[in-house]
Amino acid sequence: MALHLTKVAFGAASVDHLAERLTARAADGPVFLTTRYLPKRHAEVAGRGSLFWILKHQLVARSPILGFGEAEGGRVAIRIDPALILVRARPKRAHQGWRYLEEADAPDDLGDGGDGVGALPPALVSRLAELALL
Repeated sequence: MALHLTKVAFGAASVDHLAERLTARAADGPVFLTTRYLPKRHAEVAGRGSLFWILKHQLVARSPILGFGEAEGGRVAIRIDPALILVRARPKRAHQGWRYLEEADAPDDLGDGGDGVGALPPALVSRLAELALL
């Protein structure tokens, strides 16, 4: 079973905005997030887990975690895939830094059920989730 991380999408106003930021950062090379400490359970996360993004107190999307490395100043770099995968929105309180999320507690990807939701624009999905319609 995979283990995941959660993180607040600080400064992102919408799912579209978050996707644009990740795409822009990918133009400069691999996308890295830095953190002060290497997660103790990093072996369970790397290559199998994802970083679930919290936006407006909801888990709304995920980015697969590709690995961990070193960053400047003794910090740790979390390498993520810049592709943003929308998930079924689920309430999640905001927090600082990252937290673990067990596989059993992770929301399903949108579009997995053949319902066509994954084909909707991210802004519409975000709005429907805010209204608790997804």
